[in-house]
Amino acid sequence: MSPPGCLGWSRLHGPDAAVSHLQIFPVEGHGHPLPSLASNDPELIANELAQRGIGFERWPARADLPAEATTEQVLAAYAPEIARVQSLGTYPTVDAIRLTPDHPDREVLRQKFLSEHTHSEDEVRFFVEGRGLFCLHIADEVLQVLCEADDWIRVPAGTRHWFDMGAEPRFTAIRFFDNPEGWVAQFTGEAIAERFPLLS
Repeated sequence: MSPPGCLGWSRLHGPDAAVSHLQIFPVEGHGHPLPSLASNDPELIANELAQRGIGFERWPARADLPAEATTEQVLAAYAPEIARVQSLGTYPTVDAIRLTPDHPDREVLRQKFLSEHTHSEDEVRFFVEGRGLFCLHIADEVLQVLCEADDWIRVPAGTRHWFDMGAEPRFTAIRFFDNPEGWVAQFTGEAIAERFPLLS
């Protein structure tokens, strides 16, 4: 369910749509806030995020992956993009995450990612299939970025955020790390995610 007064992501985008979208909300206020900005213009999205230190680019998700693609197949299909990122020397570790509606741990994972947290390293994702909702708590704003296939996003270390993959997740993303341990989170204990729209 989306909070009252907010446009739910399922209503903004039907199941077959593939349009990146940004909503910016004020943190303060009673009840569920309304967005001060909403846009699906990639240039505007990138500009608004850049002003807040967030990287956002559109890359072609050019490979048709088989329905049961393994992590190794995903990484092999996007080897040129991975090599280009790793040639910069910043993110030596890479993996791929793929979640589908039949994943046995989908609800546990959703709740884990929905808890506001930070990382001691950048969080970098390239979405090659499906979609996911990054929610960034920066100063007195929450920026919700609906990432679709083709979207590359970099969330700097220390940024408060959470991520929603929806009740029936369907996405594949390549993840870049500068930490060989991979995904390690520090949870803030704040229940802020409950006040903002979620993927249905």
